[in-house]
Amino acid sequence: MKPLTYREAGVDVDAGEDAVRRITPLARATNRPEVIGGVGGFASFVSVPPKYREPVLVSSTDGVGTKLKVAFLADRHDTVGIDLVAMGVNDILVHGAEPLYFLDYIAIGRLDPSQIEAIVSGIAAGCRQAGCALVGGEMAEHPGSHQIGEYDLAGFAVGVVERKRLIDGSAVRPGDVVLGLASSGLHSNGFSLARRIVFDVMRLRVSDPLPGTGRRVAEELLEPTRIYVRSIQTLLEGVEVRAMAHVTGGGLTGNVPRVLPPGCRVRIFRNSWSPPAVFDTLREAGRVADAEMFRTFNMGIGYVVIVPAAAAETAARLLRESGEKVARLGEVVAGDRGVELVA
Repeated sequence: MKPLTYREAGVDVDAGEDAVRRITPLARATNRPEVIGGVGGFASFVSVPPKYREPVLVSSTDGVGTKLKVAFLADRHDTVGIDLVAMGVNDILVHGAEPLYFLDYIAIGRLDPSQIEAIVSGIAAGCRQAGCALVGGEMAEHPGSHQIGEYDLAGFAVGVVERKRLIDGSAVRPGDVVLGLASSGLHSNGFSLARRIVFDVMRLRVSDPLPGTGRRVAEELLEPTRIYVRSIQTLLEGVEVRAMAHVTGGGLTGNVPRVLPPGCRVRIFRNSWSPPAVFDTLREAGRVADAEMFRTFNMGIGYVVIVPAAAAETAARLLRESGEKVARLGEVVAGDRGVELVA
């Protein structure tokens, strides 16, 4: 028996070094002035921007979930990185934090430098949209843990906010107005159900047209999650914002209550916006109950902002001027913490 090598066991160190060479300039292009050093060390160094007097660091970690399965079927890997960044930065944005830096973790069965480059190009694009620096990460080649061509992603976002400007929802009061910012589609949630409907019930392929949408399956399902950072940063400079919610798994009914104080309930009027066609397609094909749709998908609303009634018109105008589609969803009322959908 000849001596074994790491490569014969399934780990290609040379491919890993090639991948690092490819992605280093992608990460470097996202740098902020606070970044100290670059990619390649054992850890990353980022200073707190000097404008903060009493900075609070805000962090979040998340993944992309089974949306990755669609990327594998379509053999398209340049958009899921945007989803990865969005899931982290939109979460810390809820608390008024400015995204500062981001790290990624890629676990893959067999490392293909060109595939890694595509994935990280999406991560870098998401970081540029959010204004944060991609300061490092980890690629782990795990033979046998993933099918060839498949991988998993995790992301870690860190932001900063002035302590006195930290938003935690405690200022919400009955009479406040609830605004909804349009999603770009499914975002990165509910894909176990969406895939079941599209691929098992409808028996479609990623290259097939998705009925009702005017787009092919891969094009619709891989539409990246919208990143709301720049619009919300503009809003925070213009009006008082009392609470915000990133609408992810659990939908409107599951996420909005997380930012409400005791004694406050949100009433949302169903006719205040029209969900994109993809949701009707999934509902009809899967015969999914209305309540299940709302607790699984975002239903066309990716982010929620709660403001005083006197600031609602200004807030909506500022958001629209930033490029957002805004709906006045409803209001805060007195009652048990939760969300009620009104026809």
